[in-house]
Formats: sequence, C-alpha cells, structure tokens
Amino acid sequence: MSLPLGLALTILLLVGNGFFVASEFALVAAKRHRLEKAAAHGSRAAATAVKGIRELSLMLAGAQLGITLCSLGLGVVSEPLIAGTLAPLFHTFGLPDAAAHAVAFVIALGVVTFLHMVIGEMAPKSWAIAHPERSAMILAPAFRGFTVAVRPILRALNGVSNLLLRLLRVRPRDEISNPRTPAQLRRLVEESRRLGLIDTADHAVLTQALRAPAAEITPLVTPAGEIVGVSAADSPQDVIDVCARTGRTRLVVLDDAGAPAGVVHVRDAYLARRRGARSRAGELAYRLPELPVTVSVSQAVAELRAASSQLAVVRAEDGTLAGLVSLDALLSTLLIPA
Repeated sequence: MSLPLGLALTILLLVGNGFFVASEFALVAAKRHRLEKAAAHGSRAAATAVKGIRELSLMLAGAQLGITLCSLGLGVVSEPLIAGTLAPLFHTFGLPDAAAHAVAFVIALGVVTFLHMVIGEMAPKSWAIAHPERSAMILAPAFRGFTVAVRPILRALNGVSNLLLRLLRVRPRDEISNPRTPAQLRRLVEESRRLGLIDTADHAVLTQALRAPAAEITPLVTPAGEIVGVSAADSPQDVIDVCARTGRTRLVVLDDAGAPAGVVHVRDAYLARRRGARSRAGELAYRLPELPVTVSVSQAVAELRAASSQLAVVRAEDGTLAGLVSLDALLSTLLIPA
C-alpha cells in the first residue's frame, strides 16, 4: 500500500473512531427533555436524536461496533504502514533486519495508540460532553443511519449480551433513567433557594410538594359527624335542594343504618328530574372507595384516581367510620404551603 493512500485511510479511520465515540457520549449526556423541546419546534435532527435515546442500548451497540471496526482498521492498515516506512530507515543506520523491524513496530504502535487516544477518543469525547445536545443533533442523523444499516447484526449482538445479563439476574434496559429520591430533591430545592435560583414562593410550594406525599391524610379528613348527605330513598329534587342549601355539588348517600353507601352528583339529580324518572338517590349514587386513616397523601391520590372518584370513605384502625376525604383537599395539600 502506498504511503499517501495509507495516510488517507489512517485519517479516515481516526475520524470514524472519533465520530462513533462522540455519538455515544452525546446520546448518553444529552438531556432528553431539551431535545424533545427542539423536536417540538420542528428540528428533525433533534427528533432523530430522541429516537436514538429511546433505543439507547441498540445505539450504544452500534457505537461499540463502529469503534471496534475502526480500531481494527488502524491495527491492520496504520501500524504496518508506519512500521514498514520506518524499518528501512533504521536498517540504513546499521541495525539488523529483525531489530529494525522491532524498533519500527514499537514506534508505530506508540504513534497509532497516541493518535487513536487523542484524536479518536479523548477530543471527541470532551466535545460531546461539553455540548451534548448540540453534538447529538449534529451526529444523530448519520449515526442513526449507520445503526439502521447494521441493525440485524446489532440485534443479534444485543440479544446475546441481554441473555448473559439475564443469566446474571440483571434486567437489561434500553433507556437511561435518572431517579431522584425525595431527600435528594429536597437538597436540590434548598440549594437552589440558597443560590437565589428560585424565589421564596416557589421554594415554599416545592418544599410542600415534596413533604406532603408521605404525610398521613388524617388532618384532611372531614369527620363523620360533619358529613352532608341524603338518604338513599330521597328523590332527585331532595338532592337538588340539599345541594342548593349547602353549596355542594356532591352529596354522600346514606343507607338505612346511616352509613355511606355512595355519592350522588347534583348533575345526575337534575338529569333524572328532567327525564321525569322516579329514581331515588340510592339509584343515582356512585360507589365510594374506602381508605384506611393511616394511608399517605400520595397513596390516597392514587386510589381516588384509579377509582375515578372525587371522594373516599376513611376508616379508622378499628374499622369504624372516621369520615370523608376529597381529592381536592389531597391535591391542595400537595401544592399549597401550610
């Protein structure tokens, strides 16, 4: 191989190695929400980068395949080229053929390793980390094109690696997540307030939102004696009258024993009256979910949302009726500082 052609291939392989290294670090370091925002404003490159993050395991496999091919190429092309160029020079200095070749090979290995680490690894890595979103958008289209082209090979390699992980009881993941514990988030909020990044009002709201989910719902419960309800035998007009008098849109329906049997909305009472149906409040009522008084605010919100209900019956530890809790009260305590 001629020296000019060999040098051109060496430069091409170094650039290729740097491309795959930068692409790998760009996808890992880029903030997904920033790319999604750019994609929402019409950036096709950002949209491509987001697709890459969604298939991160496959994209990283593509980067590793590209890096491996370029590194092998440098070993096959560049080292013999440099060693073959230097060996005759050392031979003219009187070194035996074996010694000249050995010295030339060591120098070639050092030069190629240096160029590979600096140009093919460290420089592109540093650039990608310094400008993750920008580098991801610049490199993602070409990188994803390469990955799509070799997808069958990557899926096979990825499948083998995932199988090995499962044998080691490790669950493979295709995306990187950055979970934060409540304690970490509280420290982040406190540090942001100390540095003046958020004002006092926002600090109070965020602090309350982080503290409230773990609190019990006891302070938010309307005691059983204060429950506004109607009898299951009451007519739609009775429901409308009580709603108008109390200013409530939902009323608890009480059974013959005075226990909550459901909840009726004034809207349903109006519709029943308009139809002229002889419905009773018990027939118009929706089921009320039940919660223990020791449940946390976040768990209570999840239960009410799962049941599509605005109210829940709260039971004391001995099973007796403690009162009612509303979804509005639960959500308010998450957002409104005490």
